This record gives sequence, C-alpha cells and structure tokens, in this order.
Amino acid sequence: MAEPRPTDSALRAVTDDGAFRVITVRTTDVVRRMLAVRSLWGAEAVRLADLVTGTILVRETMAPMYRVQGLLRSADGASLWIGDSDPDGGARGLLTRKDATAAAAINGAALGTLEIVRTLHNGELHRGTVQVPVGSTVSQALMVYLQESEQVVSMLAVGCVLGDDHVVAAGGYIVQLLPDVDQGPLAIMAERLRDFEDIGPLLAKLDAATSPLMDEILYGMPFTRLDEAPLAWRCRCGQDRVLASLVTLPRSDLIALSADEKPIELSCDFCGTAYVVSAKELQGLLGA
Repeated sequence: MAEPRPTDSALRAVTDDGAFRVITVRTTDVVRRMLAVRSLWGAEAVRLADLVTGTILVRETMAPMYRVQGLLRSADGASLWIGDSDPDGGARGLLTRKDATAAAAINGAALGTLEIVRTLHNGELHRGTVQVPVGSTVSQALMVYLQESEQVVSMLAVGCVLGDDHVVAAGGYIVQLLPDVDQGPLAIMAERLRDFEDIGPLLAKLDAATSPLMDEILYGMPFTRLDEAPLAWRCRCGQDRVLASLVTLPRSDLIALSADEKPIELSCDFCGTAYVVSAKELQGLLGA
C-alpha cells in the first residue's frame, strides 16, 4: 500500500542535549492554493511563497499564540509582499504593486525592508523592521530580523520549487540556539546546515514532509519530537470584516457611497471573493 501523501504542518523538536529547538514546516498545499487564487507565478510567486513560509516559522518560534504578518518592501516602495499566519494554522499571502504591469523586485542596488507585525490579544501591534541587505534571499532577511530585532540567533531556510505548471514543494526549517548550547554542538550544526542553505532540492526529494526533513537536519543528533500542528491556506475575509473596514472611512466618504442608494461591490485582495454591501447596510454604518 502506498504511503499517504503528506499534508501541510509544523513539527517541533528539541535535541536531547538541550542545545537546539527545531521547527520544520511543509507549506506546499498552502502555496498551491495561494498562487492559484491570485494567478501568480515565477520569481514573484517564489518570493511570496518563501515569505509566507518564513512568516509561519517566525510565528511558531516567537509568537505561536498571536497572528503574525511579514511585510517585505522594495526600496522604491513599488512592491509589497505580505505573509499572514494565524495561531489556528491558517495562512495566506499577497503581492501588491503600484504599477500592476511592472515586475516586482527586492534585490538590486537599493535596500528593501522586512517588517514583522504581531497582533496581540488586546489588539495592539508589535512591530519590528530591519533593512534587507542587497542580494539577500528571504531566508537571509528573516535571519537578520531575528538577530537584530528579536536578539535570537537562528539558522533558517525556506524554499519553493516550481515545476512547469505546478508547485512541486514548499517548506523550510528554523534551528534556534537554546541557552545550554556549547561550541561543540554549535560547530557541528553550523557545518551540517551549510548543506541545507539551498533547501529546494531536499524539499522536492522529500515532498517537503516535516518528519523526514527533521531527520535530515538532526542526522546523528538524538532528539525528541514534540507536537505537530496542521497548516492550511485560509482567508480571514467575510461580510462582517468588509463592513468593519468601511466603518473606518471618513463620514463624508460613507455619505458619498450611500448617496445614490445603490449597493457597492468590493473584493478581497487576498482571495478575490466578491462582496456586495447594500444601501441599507451603508446607511446603517452612518448611524454606527
């Protein structure tokens, strides 16, 4: 009997010597759905996939109980990649451009920025922003963020492999140094992970399955698997959220929108779902 196809998840483990905490993630199905709903492909799609995978890893590592967003900006402000990860395992992503016909780019002569935003339980936002060194990959940008903004030394790699017309595999890992680490295990791990800086070929070989990926990263190191949590593409949009966004508009704008007593149509930037807001609902917002 054939083994069941792996599904998206985040797997945690810790080495038995207390030196490292490791998280591996498979995001292949998340990426497939995300790229399909946005009709995105090529280098731009890979960068978005890597950011979403990386945002999941940052949330799982630094803030598992909070919503985390990763925002990768080009230096000229023309392009913005957004990764969004929720505590329930839902994830989504979006690429926006000032000029929809122009190619998005983060590398080049100018620097971009990476911002990580946590939405806390009380609704407040915790933000951290770092400069992205010229020529950096998303993996490198995330490690810069963790080092400079969170003061956490981590080794991280994310990847997305595209076939001619399909997503072959997507996922990645993060290895976090724990307080008990000493120079011996650190040197071994650093040397080991040099083989996994370009994680794409291994993801394709393993179908990005989290457990085999964990075995490869921690080969020869005794470790204990902890919990594994499912991941899935999921959009947060809904009629209530559409109305909540409209109510933040200036009153003059709401009056103008409701003046002709006709419904308005809006669509979600992340998934493209269309919503209709009736004239009665618009008028109700004026009284809110």
